[in-house]
Amino acid sequence: MTEHVLIAGASGVVGYAALKHYAAQAGTQLTAVSRRAPRDSFQARRLSVDLADAAATRAGLADAKAVTTLVYAALHEKPGLIAGWLEADQIETNQRMLANTLAALEATSPDLRHVVLLQGTKAYGAHVHAIPIPAREDRDEDRGVDNFYWRQEDHLRAEAARRGFTWTILRPQIIFGEALGAAMNLIPAIGVYAALLKADGQPLHFPGGGETILEAVDADLLARVIAWAATSPAARNQAFNVTNGDVYTWRGVWPAIAEALGMAVGEDRPLSLAQAFSGREADWDAVRQSHGLAAPGLADFVGLGFDYADFTMGYGRQGPPGTLAGAALVSTIKLRQAGFHEVKDTEAMFRRFFKAFQDAGQLPLVL
Repeated sequence: MTEHVLIAGASGVVGYAALKHYAAQAGTQLTAVSRRAPRDSFQARRLSVDLADAAATRAGLADAKAVTTLVYAALHEKPGLIAGWLEADQIETNQRMLANTLAALEATSPDLRHVVLLQGTKAYGAHVHAIPIPAREDRDEDRGVDNFYWRQEDHLRAEAARRGFTWTILRPQIIFGEALGAAMNLIPAIGVYAALLKADGQPLHFPGGGETILEAVDADLLARVIAWAATSPAARNQAFNVTNGDVYTWRGVWPAIAEALGMAVGEDRPLSLAQAFSGREADWDAVRQSHGLAAPGLADFVGLGFDYADFTMGYGRQGPPGTLAGAALVSTIKLRQAGFHEVKDTEAMFRRFFKAFQDAGQLPLVL
């Protein structure tokens, strides 16, 4: 049977990386589903579908026939990002989007074999409290915290049992990639912050708060995990944490980020990027014009990245600069034991992605 992979959420940071990965696989039929156009469609068939609307989803996916693998990376986020994670309407919307997608594919793709569903460390309550160190998939889930993951997962498990397909749930840490305007991709957000500081003659000041030990995920690495999970018997009906394999602190990687952007490291200057930079469309337009950039306007480039930067960099978190205010670490032993062993160096990841944006003319070149 010809492989037909449908990627829901193909314009997001995960979906775009999966789209790029599968487009390079000879003999794979590929359908990209997203309301916004992805940065590059890689000649895949693209469908613009409002997954929150059941009728629109049925109509939009009517010609997506014989799908064998669904990569579900679609996501509904609310303005401001963080508060919406606990709100009932956002939870319901995300559950409805997955349910609509699966229902539409039941009519067109009765031989659907596998679904890969994206979650994250909110499965352990990381968005509201300290998590066990390291958090493990089969022990440390926190179903007491409001979360759309559980609504989606319960529906997925029920549909899989009824229809006979298998599934894999992936829980990546902070994901970095090439998508534009995504809800949670920090590469464009940091890039804009740096470009505007540089235009003002400033070094790259660190805007965050107290130190937190974190783990990152290269979106291209995650795409390879997705492809592995879709075909590996060891991944069937399992959940896996995913990380690059190392740990980082923002202050620890800040010199590598500054070098990649052609800047000196500045001072600790706590600042809400969402408050200070979201209204600087004209300043970003001036940078685009002066450097001849192909990047879109501020909102279309950064998405909700400034809000996400405030959260991940600990703006407002207690603790003097350089002191440990918390940690969010997960175990990836289960993934390694199941057979996926690839890792990435996080500093090298930052350098690679900033260079990719520079080479594409979306961030200023380093001269």
